[in-house]
Amino acid sequence: MSWETRSLPTPPAAPLAAEPRAPRRLGPKGRAVDAAALEQVRALVPTELRRRDRLVEALHRIQDATGQLGAPHLVALAALLGLAVVEVYEVASFYHHFDVVREDADGRIAPPPALTLRVCTSLACALAGADALLARLPALLGREVRVLPASCLGRCEAAPAVLVHRHAVAPASVESVAAAVQCGARDEVVSGHVAYGAYRAGGGYALLADCVAGRRSADEVIALLEHAGLRGLGGAGFPVGRKWRIVRAQPAPRHLAVNLDEGEPGTFKDRWYLERDPHRFIEGALVAAWAVGIEAIWIYLRDEYHGCRAMLEAELAALAADPPAGALPSIELRRGAGAYICGEESALLESIEGRRGWPRLRPPYIAERGLFGRPTLEHNFETLHWVREIVERGPEWFAGHGRRGRRGLRSFSVSGRVREPGVKRAPAGITLRELVDEYCGGMLPGHELYAYLPGGASGGILPARLADLPLDFDTLQPYGCFIGSAGVIVLSQHDRASDAARNLMRFFAHESCGQCTPCRVGTAKAGALMADSRWDRALLGELSAVMRDASICGLGQSAPNAPDSVLRWFAQELEP
Repeated sequence: MSWETRSLPTPPAAPLAAEPRAPRRLGPKGRAVDAAALEQVRALVPTELRRRDRLVEALHRIQDATGQLGAPHLVALAALLGLAVVEVYEVASFYHHFDVVREDADGRIAPPPALTLRVCTSLACALAGADALLARLPALLGREVRVLPASCLGRCEAAPAVLVHRHAVAPASVESVAAAVQCGARDEVVSGHVAYGAYRAGGGYALLADCVAGRRSADEVIALLEHAGLRGLGGAGFPVGRKWRIVRAQPAPRHLAVNLDEGEPGTFKDRWYLERDPHRFIEGALVAAWAVGIEAIWIYLRDEYHGCRAMLEAELAALAADPPAGALPSIELRRGAGAYICGEESALLESIEGRRGWPRLRPPYIAERGLFGRPTLEHNFETLHWVREIVERGPEWFAGHGRRGRRGLRSFSVSGRVREPGVKRAPAGITLRELVDEYCGGMLPGHELYAYLPGGASGGILPARLADLPLDFDTLQPYGCFIGSAGVIVLSQHDRASDAARNLMRFFAHESCGQCTPCRVGTAKAGALMADSRWDRALLGELSAVMRDASICGLGQSAPNAPDSVLRWFAQELEP
């Protein structure tokens, strides 16, 4: 018999041993909902917040009331919103300002700290001594006060900055922070701004009224913005009029998202304008909504601006109580939770929808499919701030400013080694040297210009010998830099560009959302390579190329600008 046809005898079947049955599950799989936690969450999260897109705000309500997010509260919130616990947990654990805590071996949760301080460690604050402040405060304030390093707090002009719970201390010293803790400073208050009544008395919302009444047409207003040459001032520089036309051509309903998540180290212009004249940008947003045919406006404000949030809530309520031009589109103010990545346009939309701030793959672009799947116009705060003034004063007024063939005005956030840091409204095309000398009172005593960052953490670093380049869109790319949101940080001979680059890469590694490997691993690997006194130029170059080519969004694509700038312009710092 061949092997193919031979069969082996089948052994007799052995009786199967009876296996014990698992007890029948009496409830759903997973952790049971704690009744007491559920009642507490019910009290903290009102009915209007029990929606998926309000998940971040619901988490804020619990965090604000209890000081942390324990497992019982997360499970209860998931049950209340009809979500899986993992959906709630992944959002809560994504944002820096949510404290997700676990039980110990005995099932207990440690109480939250009595007070949390956040010390800014971004570049401008590091130049002003933030590291020493961070080292001294814990021992001085005791165990009940938690001291944490934080990414940029948006107060670079008054560095170093510290948040004492919700109260900003800037410039901060050990003494001023200790005094704020001692006096119980908790909530920041913004005052002295142009309130709703004063804004209307000064001619505010007259432009909106003219638009709604038909005294101006949408095509006319868009043409004025195009003629003025207004471009997006959040960093990308896309022409505003063209963006309005693109979104207007999409099917309704459409949304407008306002990006007030100003987290780029070195940038604070949006906060500065908001604290002084909030209705100017609101009117710009309403004019944009009218011209583009938008039904809902969503304002996304970073969590670090606590005083601005309370003020803006009050001003929006005043606007709704006495609308200047008939029915207005709905306006919702949404609160960030400490994630730089949410300044990226699609990550911001994800956060508004109640998810992690993960950038989306494109296409489709948000102008086609954005917030809640609908066409979305997204603008930086300052872009909308200019709309009223350009339309009322005429495009020639705006375009008439500029130097070296550039057109328009720019709001430069200037910090670092200058006498008078702050927001400087200056002509497009101005040089760094002119900006420092004419608008900032020159360099600090004992300091000479050594280097500068023209566009915040992302925009690269240039040496003093290139301080006569025009600062504007499209003028710095040949030098490996860009202006971005015009966050200018000035370094002197007492600083090292390589140290600044290390600070920036630590920031990017901390703020990477982790979605894509080139950025998540690349920023950490770059930071490790840059820790050496001598950099591996070839390996850093390969890593930079991979990050630029394969990262999903601008964070990973622009993070290599800092080390690349050092290797190109400051190689002498790395020589033995």
